[in-house]
Amino acid sequence: MRTEKRYRDFSDFLSAHFDGKVQKISLHAGFTCPNRDGSIGVGGCTYCNNQTFSPEYCHTGKSITCQLDEGVAFFARKYPDMRYLAYFQAYTNTYGEFSELKRKYEEALAHPGVVGIIIGTRPDCMPDVLLSYLSDLSRRTFVLVEYGVESASDETLRRINRGHDFATSVDAIRRTAAAGVAVGAHMILGLPGESRDMILTHADRLSQLPLDTIKLHQLQLIRGTRMAREYELAPGDFHLYDVDEYIDLAIDFAERLSPSIAIERFVSQSPAELLIAPNWGLKNHEFTARLLRRMRERDSWQGKCCVEH
Repeated sequence: MRTEKRYRDFSDFLSAHFDGKVQKISLHAGFTCPNRDGSIGVGGCTYCNNQTFSPEYCHTGKSITCQLDEGVAFFARKYPDMRYLAYFQAYTNTYGEFSELKRKYEEALAHPGVVGIIIGTRPDCMPDVLLSYLSDLSRRTFVLVEYGVESASDETLRRINRGHDFATSVDAIRRTAAAGVAVGAHMILGLPGESRDMILTHADRLSQLPLDTIKLHQLQLIRGTRMAREYELAPGDFHLYDVDEYIDLAIDFAERLSPSIAIERFVSQSPAELLIAPNWGLKNHEFTARLLRRMRERDSWQGKCCVEH
């Protein structure tokens, strides 16, 4: 019988780096993606619509400083002593000229109250010169690089037009960890063509990597994406989980995942006007409470079935 915390969460990870509360502020730095501009592909990943994770203060055209000012103003009303992490979120935030990337990172770090940066990117967009810079930067401030892995199946990655294979993710994660930079992965559970057993093997494979954090979320069909059109044409190719079925899947995934990896989230919430399905009608904190209740019912915990090598 297990009575302590059921999984290692993001606050556990952050508490190893900070002695107080920190809040992420999402930024749109004006970058694009090599899977959109023709360098690797066109049209982007089939599921992608960046509007799903851009808050009101986060828009192209505003400077990094302006976005941070508005983000701090939004949170400081309730938490005046909060410190902040500048989260380069939209599109591929290591894709650009090195001088431009460095300028934008340094602009964020120069903002009062910002105590570190989080950089969301693709595993095929981490050149050695940039990783060397981030390695040096991490010696004086907090740096976390989050890679969009999405799946450990090359077949799935091709199907969603991802533009890289799983070996590329493994290489990027290992290189980043070896450089002394904290590293995270992003995974989508329920991509078309993936069975439950296949999804759970992703947890096994990720557990062998030097990951600090992971974000999970359910497959969501978003208006304006190629995947939404594919669903209209062939809905039988998709398995859209209901909430209780997904909760059990997420718990099974966590049981297979190394307990050293902090799970930042299990679910994502897209704007109602963009979401086609599934629509569970739950806020993220409501989902998490429901998941924890189910974990207690199952006497489940992260790593319960993990075999690390």
